[in-house]
Amino acid sequence: MTTKASRFEVHHDGVTIPVSRGGRGQPLVLCPGLLTTQADLHELIDLLRRDFDVVTFDLRGHGLSSPADRYTFEAFLGDLGAVVTALGHRSPLLVGHSLGADLAVHYAAAHPGAVAGLVLVDGANPVPEPFVTDADLPDFRAMAEELQHELKRAKDTPHQVLLTAQDFLDLNLEIEVVRSGILDRYREIDRPIHMIMSTAMAGNSSDARTRWRNQNWRAGIERLVRERPHVATSWLDADHRLVVTHAPEIARLVHDTRTARTLDRC
Repeated sequence: MTTKASRFEVHHDGVTIPVSRGGRGQPLVLCPGLLTTQADLHELIDLLRRDFDVVTFDLRGHGLSSPADRYTFEAFLGDLGAVVTALGHRSPLLVGHSLGADLAVHYAAAHPGAVAGLVLVDGANPVPEPFVTDADLPDFRAMAEELQHELKRAKDTPHQVLLTAQDFLDLNLEIEVVRSGILDRYREIDRPIHMIMSTAMAGNSSDARTRWRNQNWRAGIERLVRERPHVATSWLDADHRLVVTHAPEIARLVHDTRTARTLDRC
């Protein structure tokens, strides 16, 4: 049995961030990705709480967090930093999905010794080629507008996302720039890193662009491992929603990461 979750709020940069904490054992901070909330990750959170003292939260404009006047990479990074700071001096295992993985890498690089290790789920990938080119912008704009309509159905629920289609597009373009230099951030981290990646990040369509995106995703991890050979990698036969569709497998891999670190110290 896990301990009952407690809930509290962190106030940062004019934003109110709801935080949930429950479980027992090593502290773990779970950072959701773009368009993902604590409510979406309930299965993974419940599984992780069997082995960890899990802290999770909603990024600004997501779930139960308040809206903000800016949705930039640095703003989201500040949200993560505020939550970790609220924990005090215990160095947590930092687990992030998608955008959350990129935030985790940048936080760990900027705060040496502040985390025990990183588990990065389908994000923070130093892909060799950008995903969003000028030719892709019309498709990305259409996807952003379609997402906007879908998100309206979740309004006023724990699953809601308040970002506009333009916010989504601007942030994806910013993430492209961030990832172009992320290898430098990896060089600044001296903690264990485990990548859990999807084999079909862009989906399972047979069209040439989707196949290329999936190949580019794998090439990015191959590039990372060449540069940082001690980075562990696991691949799941899934798409980018693996934190929802493959929660038991991810929880097991996170548990295995903790076990491996314990053996390394023996």
